Amino acid sequence: MIHQTLKPFPKDFLWGAASAAYQVEGAWDEDGKGASNWDKFVRIPGKTFKGTTGDVAVDHYHRYKEDVRLMAEMGMKTYRFSVAWTRIFPNGRGEINQKGLEFYDHLINELKVNKIEPILTLYHWDLPQALQDEYGGWESRRIIEDFTNYSVELFKHFGDRVKYWVSLNEQNIFTNHGYHLATHPPGIKDEKLFYQVNHHANLANASVIKEFHKYIPDGKIGPSFAYSPSYAASSSPKDIMAAENAEELNSHWWMDTYVWGKYPEVAWNYLEEKGLAPLIEKGDFDLLKEGKPDFIGLNYYQTTTFEENPLEGGIGSSEMNTTGKKGTSKDSGIPGLYKTIANPNLERTNWDWNIDPQGLRIALRRMTNRYGLPILISENGLGEYDKLDADGVVQDDYRIEYLRSHIIAIQEAISDGVDVMGYCVWSFTDLLSWLNGFQKRYGLVYVNQHEEGVHDLRRIKKNSYYWYKKVIESNGTSL
Repeated sequence: MIHQTLKPFPKDFLWGAASAAYQVEGAWDEDGKGASNWDKFVRIPGKTFKGTTGDVAVDHYHRYKEDVRLMAEMGMKTYRFSVAWTRIFPNGRGEINQKGLEFYDHLINELKVNKIEPILTLYHWDLPQALQDEYGGWESRRIIEDFTNYSVELFKHFGDRVKYWVSLNEQNIFTNHGYHLATHPPGIKDEKLFYQVNHHANLANASVIKEFHKYIPDGKIGPSFAYSPSYAASSSPKDIMAAENAEELNSHWWMDTYVWGKYPEVAWNYLEEKGLAPLIEKGDFDLLKEGKPDFIGLNYYQTTTFEENPLEGGIGSSEMNTTGKKGTSKDSGIPGLYKTIANPNLERTNWDWNIDPQGLRIALRRMTNRYGLPILISENGLGEYDKLDADGVVQDDYRIEYLRSHIIAIQEAISDGVDVMGYCVWSFTDLLSWLNGFQKRYGLVYVNQHEEGVHDLRRIKKNSYYWYKKVIESNGTSL
């Protein structure tokens, strides 16, 4: 659709930015905090860029007032952050750590005083290591009760001030990288276990959503899903089928379950034939159906293009580009289903991520047409090398162009009829980019933090900060 006139952004549109506890907070063992799976994983040699850890990250734990002041100066309407489970329950359950509750109390109050709506993410990948050691964490159904109890404590403590909640962040990523690719904790390669772990996460997600409205009846909750819409490499029916396979197994497998409480039939049939389908117990589907979200969070970064991958001689998984050396990523696939291929119509970042703003519009439309729920764009941003010039300025015009093109795509989707609640740029400040260390920067605010040496963690507004400030002031009319 080409619209002669685009509809305006809603007056109450939530313009914001996002972060995650492990990536920004630091203070990894202060004030009673327990160890998380990431605290342990990053200490394994060779797992992260130059051995980077989140021990300090960008020290948001001690500098949150400064960070919120910068948000307020920008005019941000919302800030999405996650709670570190191990700050509340150092061992995953048991006695509450009051110092942990106090930190998030102070952060939420600071946001509210500055008229910034908090969006609280319950789980952004940092599992209490004690639960991993005790029963395998997500590998056991015991996680359902522990995650629910942890979440209910947060509902009770913060529900009077927090209206919007994200249950699980990118379940498809933390399960796949943790149990299929072995690049995230616990670093296991076991395809059948991956699907079982994912089922437990679905049950935990549904259990938490079911409990939510008992405590916060006027609030809204939903999971955030990392959706990469599938494209066919050509008009060949075999390539189109490959893209359909990818959409079914990489996207519908999660979102269908969130919204409808059941797994897609074609994907289930395939996994059952392969002996990979998860074990289902009595009452599981009843619980899944009771956990329908109020919205879906969309974390969008890129689309993926697929072509036929033969059963005999087809390619499997391969290494990701975590170095920032452009062109080092390799195509990957599943024989008999699909393989990825570079899209000649798209530019790529230095980490070989496709830049495709129209893909965001396509994602929003596909999700709306299939699920009919409001959508919160909970992450979207550009990770790149940012440098301070001699004048102390970060000239990140490439980020401005990236964000501008994606915001235009959002407005086009709104004009198509999509209900978009808000837009959270990833990220507000620079942060620890998991495996990529500090060299891959996403922030609107530069943080003087690096992998080597001692750095002062100064906050410096990038060009994109000032640009986004105008976007918010104009409610998206000044791009």
